[in-house]
Amino acid sequence: MRRFRKLILLLMFVVTVIGLTGCKAEDTDVKKIKDLEFTVVEDADLPGELKEIIDEKKEEPFKLSYSNKDYLYIVVGYGKQNSGGYSISVDELYLTSNAIYINTNLIGPSQEDMVSQGITYPYVVVKLEFRDERVVFE
Repeated sequence: MRRFRKLILLLMFVVTVIGLTGCKAEDTDVKKIKDLEFTVVEDADLPGELKEIIDEKKEEPFKLSYSNKDYLYIVVGYGKQNSGGYSISVDELYLTSNAIYINTNLIGPSQEDMVSQGITYPYVVVKLEFRDERVVFE
């Protein structure tokens, strides 16, 4: 019985040590290497498949990336809004050692703005040269 307890204690110790040292934490280095050049893409210039994906997701807020052989598209949608007059700013788009980071902001209409009444689905699509890095939405 005593030997069994020692074995259990040893096993618990080994599992704890493996748990503390065996798992490598993801590299959280977010040091900006450089800002990335991009273009905001209008609906008429979107690839057909990407436009379909956006149409399927636009009711709710969403974030996605889409690529073809030439370009990487990053899309941020803000879901259903009850009026027009919204715009979206791309505050940052930059490269780090392990990812592309993007930060956008939904800007609502001011009290003085004359806005269209009706439902809108604001989203922004940015296009950049193809890169094979993951995208992190801030």
